[in-house]
Amino acid sequence: MQIPRIETNRLVLRGPEPQDYPDFKATFTSYRARFMGGPLNAYEAWMLYAAEIGHWQIRGFGMWMIHDKGSDTTHGMAGGWQPAKWPEAEIAWVIWPEHAGKGYALEATHAVRDYLYGTLGWSSAVSYIDPKNLDSIRLAERLGAVKDPDAPTIDGNDAVYRHPSPQALAGSQLAHGIEMEISHYADPLFTPKGWAID
Repeated sequence: MQIPRIETNRLVLRGPEPQDYPDFKATFTSYRARFMGGPLNAYEAWMLYAAEIGHWQIRGFGMWMIHDKGSDTTHGMAGGWQPAKWPEAEIAWVIWPEHAGKGYALEATHAVRDYLYGTLGWSSAVSYIDPKNLDSIRLAERLGAVKDPDAPTIDGNDAVYRHPSPQALAGSQLAHGIEMEISHYADPLFTPKGWAID
């Protein structure tokens, strides 16, 4: 299938390509992957990357590679994810360690959610997050996702955050806050205070 492109102010989101694999492998074989079943060995990383590409063919949606619009540098991935036996379709993200703390996950995931709900017609989506992964929990909450204690989990150990639809967010203070935060990160003079959060 032809994987669609999504563009934001700073980013181009496009389907995973063979040349993107080294960055993927470096992250998923590192400590950064500890909340995503890793660190993986080289074989496991290869199989997961093959699954990322194949997911698009099987489901009709998947994870986009996040590229910098100016330099074409790859910053990470964001998109939809629903392997076999997953309770629900998920909105997921991962940023390569050297690009964390610059708002790329927020900007990409916000655009991805708009596409999945608006263009593909999703009526609901969740994010399955390790309870110890505080950065991802904070990002989900900044996107307006709310912990759903009644939703089925993958393995009983993950927290489930349910995302609002773009229509539910339209015109809200939260929607304005998301757009304002994205614009701040796009400002070259902006320096976030405190810990880097994706």
